Amino acid sequence: MPQIAQLGEFYSSQIFWLLIFFGITFFVVGRGMVPKVMDTVASRDKQIADDLKAAEAARAQADAEEAAWRARENANRAQAQGLIADARGKAAAATAQRLAVAQAGIDATIAGAETRIAEARRSAADEIETVAADATREIVSRVAGLSLDDAAVRGAVKENLVHG
Repeated sequence: MPQIAQLGEFYSSQIFWLLIFFGITFFVVGRGMVPKVMDTVASRDKQIADDLKAAEAARAQADAEEAAWRARENANRAQAQGLIADARGKAAAATAQRLAVAQAGIDATIAGAETRIAEARRSAADEIETVAADATREIVSRVAGLSLDDAAVRGAVKENLVHG
């Protein structure tokens, strides 16, 4: 076969050019491009590591600020609760004082009303006795034709009113 016979003639020249192209490729890619790519990868890895470290520091600072804020918030809440309790106490005291003043006024009004009622009862009882005594004297004088003493009539009426 003639193709196999030509193999010896071109074999050495193909190996030569193969080595030349692989050498050029090795130096261009291996010595020129790969270090630049590796430097870029290393630079990115370093930047990512630095960014992660900065994010961790920022998170730690945010946690510290949140804890401080919570402490301030709890202190403010406690202070507000104290102010509310103080205001409630003052309001309760003021209300109790106003209620005491109102109760004193009501008690005075009730005492005055009870006094007026007692006076009205006495007056009504006296008036009833007077009317009953006059009616009794009139009845006795008309029915029996007798004239009775006013003190005796009042005594009999009072005794009957008391004992029924």
